[in-house]
Amino acid sequence: LFFTRAVVTRALFVLVSLVGVWRVTWVKKDLTYWFLTFLFLPLVAEMMITLKSRKGKDYRWFSPPIFLFLLSIIPSIWILEDHHQQNKETEPLNTTFGNHTMLTSVCPNDWILALHQIVLILLIVGKWLLPLGGGVTREELSQLLLIFVGTAADILEFVSETMSDIKESSPQLVYIILAVWTWSMLQFPLHLAVVNSDQNDEDEDRLRVVFLLAKYSTDLFTIVEALFIHDGPFLLLRLTIITYYKVFHQMLVFFAMKNFLVVILNMYRLVVICQDRPQSNRSENAVSVP
Repeated sequence: LFFTRAVVTRALFVLVSLVGVWRVTWVKKDLTYWFLTFLFLPLVAEMMITLKSRKGKDYRWFSPPIFLFLLSIIPSIWILEDHHQQNKETEPLNTTFGNHTMLTSVCPNDWILALHQIVLILLIVGKWLLPLGGGVTREELSQLLLIFVGTAADILEFVSETMSDIKESSPQLVYIILAVWTWSMLQFPLHLAVVNSDQNDEDEDRLRVVFLLAKYSTDLFTIVEALFIHDGPFLLLRLTIITYYKVFHQMLVFFAMKNFLVVILNMYRLVVICQDRPQSNRSENAVSVP
């Protein structure tokens, strides 16, 4: 069963990546883009190694197949997004005339949005299908999948909304948005937000920093992700769009405020962990001493 789930999941990853490469070659009208399929080779090699050494089981803290899937699909999405932004005026005309199949006649923007959606859904389903890594419980997996759903919805909203804010050809802004989007996608291979670290009674006698890392690692990693991978970069980019690129509308301000609140609340959470938790443990120890 582990073998089948591991192979099927990676086969789906390769299939979606192959669709992305095919779309790039069709849009760019250049067969040399088929060389992007070489990015599939690390995923295939990882599958063979994992099946042989771990019987298909994923790792505890990090998921190599998800990371390698992102490595194989993200370049195609970058090329499609860049091409679409540079050819907004001509692309609708190109898809209207000539002999086209149902797949090629779809609006280019719809194609890109669909690819974003499929990738995010497959990341969630793929993690669900992959055999559990050593030490990961079903409860932790269920929590991780719920986090993935919320993260995927937020990332999809971010890339679709911010890309629609580009009113004219601005390659610099396109690349900045795609860079932030790519950085945010790194949350999916990481499982640090729910997988608890091993704890023992000696942790309370260690230094304060070691105590925090040992006891509250999941909280700290969640805060780090929010501040430096997800809401923090999203907030900075949206403020840049508002101030530097002079784009201002109700939804952009709303989501910027939402990111700001998440950042502030996570900073408050960090202060609570650093100040209150160790003090409460010291007070408990003081009471327990006769």
